Amino acid sequence: MTLVIDGKTVSVRTGGTILEAALSNGIYIPNLCYHENLRHTASCRLCMVRQEGKKGVVAACAVKAEEGMVIDSKDALAENVRKLSVDLMFKTHPSECTGCPKFGHCQFQSISQFVGDTGRRLRANPIRIAEDARNPIILHEMTRCILCGRCVRACEEMRGVGAIRFEKVQGRLQVVVDGNSLQDADCRFCSACVEVCPTGAIREHEAITQKMTGKSRTDALVPCRAACPAHIDIPKYLRFIREKNYPAAAAVMREKVPFPHALGYICTHRCELECKRNFLNEPVAIRDLKRHACEHDDGSWKTRSFQKSATGKKVAIIGAGPAGLTAAMYLAKLGHEVTIYEERQKAGGMMQYGIPQYRLPREIVDREIGMILELGVKLQTGVRIEFPASLISEGFDAVLVAVGAHKGARLPLKGAGLEGVYTNIEFLRQTAEGEAPTVGKNVIILGGGNVALDCAGIAKRFGAETVHLACLESRNKMTASPEELRWAEEEGVLVHNSRTFLAINGSGDGKVNGLRMAEVKGFQFDENGRSVIDLIPGSETILPVDTVIFAVGQGPDLAEGCGLALGRGSRIVVEANSCASSIPGIFAAGDCVTGTDSVIRAIAGARLAASEMDRFLGGDGNIEENLSPEQAVCPRIGAIKGMSDRKRKKTQIVAPEERCQCFDPMDLGYSEAQVPDEAQRCLQCDLRLEIAAQKFWNDYSSVARGE
Repeated sequence: MTLVIDGKTVSVRTGGTILEAALSNGIYIPNLCYHENLRHTASCRLCMVRQEGKKGVVAACAVKAEEGMVIDSKDALAENVRKLSVDLMFKTHPSECTGCPKFGHCQFQSISQFVGDTGRRLRANPIRIAEDARNPIILHEMTRCILCGRCVRACEEMRGVGAIRFEKVQGRLQVVVDGNSLQDADCRFCSACVEVCPTGAIREHEAITQKMTGKSRTDALVPCRAACPAHIDIPKYLRFIREKNYPAAAAVMREKVPFPHALGYICTHRCELECKRNFLNEPVAIRDLKRHACEHDDGSWKTRSFQKSATGKKVAIIGAGPAGLTAAMYLAKLGHEVTIYEERQKAGGMMQYGIPQYRLPREIVDREIGMILELGVKLQTGVRIEFPASLISEGFDAVLVAVGAHKGARLPLKGAGLEGVYTNIEFLRQTAEGEAPTVGKNVIILGGGNVALDCAGIAKRFGAETVHLACLESRNKMTASPEELRWAEEEGVLVHNSRTFLAINGSGDGKVNGLRMAEVKGFQFDENGRSVIDLIPGSETILPVDTVIFAVGQGPDLAEGCGLALGRGSRIVVEANSCASSIPGIFAAGDCVTGTDSVIRAIAGARLAASEMDRFLGGDGNIEENLSPEQAVCPRIGAIKGMSDRKRKKTQIVAPEERCQCFDPMDLGYSEAQVPDEAQRCLQCDLRLEIAAQKFWNDYSSVARGE
């Protein structure tokens, strides 16, 4: 239907209100209690307008639009009513805006600017309630409340929880928690109330808002998805898991990564570090739930996967690790002929030759690689390509270098060449290839990362009686994950923090018999990346050991004069937004670009490389897939008794004395009974994106044009 608002003919859907007709056509009428996701109450009296043929003024948010209506939002009486409404709200509201945490983002401030100075000076009558910061995640500063009711309606209407309500306190209407705390009120901490609050009376704690600063609305509100390097839709697959629809959950993961099952064992789970549930108790076990879903994947997603027709273009990939295999999968789907050259005898890179089998079963790696090869990708193993440009000469249209970081580093210590000294890569690869490395009774690993812990675990399983791990970093600065460090110590690994290594002592027969080290007060790195260490005088000791394993870093194993521009640590220099190397047609991704990192980061880099290579070859670069079924998301999540206090479920871990006797998997994952309960712990932060974002008067075209 059509009507006229402020002299402009506009259309609106049947059943829509005058306010909806105005706002949807770029005409701003002030409003506060109104929210497009909530029922209308007409309580704020800001949207008053004159309707031709009617006496007085009407609330635009409460009156249905009718064919031929003539509306004047700038009528003098309407403006007087909204000025009075603003005055009355300011009676109870702090008058100083600049100190407000929502300064510049407050709808009430914006409206007061639009309405203008009323000339009245009503006596202030503030609501004197102390700020309530006791609740996790959500902070209440109700002195800023203007009783618009949005928060109460959002909690009840939108979410079906009812954790907050209106109540008269000492004769004055206030918004209060329906219990002693939000946890007691069975709050779901979905933050719908925060999203709709126009003044910041209800907002998130500063620790949370600081993490949101500078991010897009989507990334700020769904931190787990934003933190995942591949941006897997985590809330979506957790909902499918809660419904026990595991194939659908696995399909969501495979929209972004080709190795979800492997990642379910070894992902560094950055998503969990950012999970908002950390502010309640513990993060949702996103990685472990991913693993369980993949264990029940039926492959039905394959029928939805795209496969473009052949382009006639040939692509060579050097390295069959996570990055190379990921790029190969997407480039093959895009219709290009793909050949992978791998130096080792098996594909998988660090998933095959680095991460111990007790942490990542090889049959899972092989199965997921097999799915990629089924696409027609050619794999040539036992082939080392020294000069990437030679492949261009052989007729390939583009080349991706994804050789990883398989060259272990040795510190320049006296005795570093003695018998019994290994690099991490040598030690791990021998194990992976079935060669039992020679370890003595007393082993020390130099390094404080996850690779160092892997070396320690393998040494224990090969019979070392005492295993030490020593690193420069203090305990809280170690790069190793806390859970893997805990597992290592359960197995008897002795960790020595804040230590530097002075020399490796040897016996007369050229074998290791000790490590000389000292305690460190502090250290830093100079402009060349070299460590500058402050030793504690008199702290030097000699630790009797017969095996030393360097786990202090690794880099790409590239041929001298490979032709590519290299940077620090012999890493390949690429353009950040295209993965293009210094040679046209040659791209690079993974650890050979970033340095030693994670499987998920390698996958993310390879996705970008595959997209950019397709553009280079004449395609559109679109690798996005929709493999999962539509998901009916109900915003009315309802109250669940004690939901906010639920603890994270623990996976079943084999006892240390048993797991150290073999290379069988040590983490047995979740039982079927545990999975839905753990998935239920998700706060469903993404539902907040379904709430209409707050708008201000300068967001509307009529105001922007000065009408």
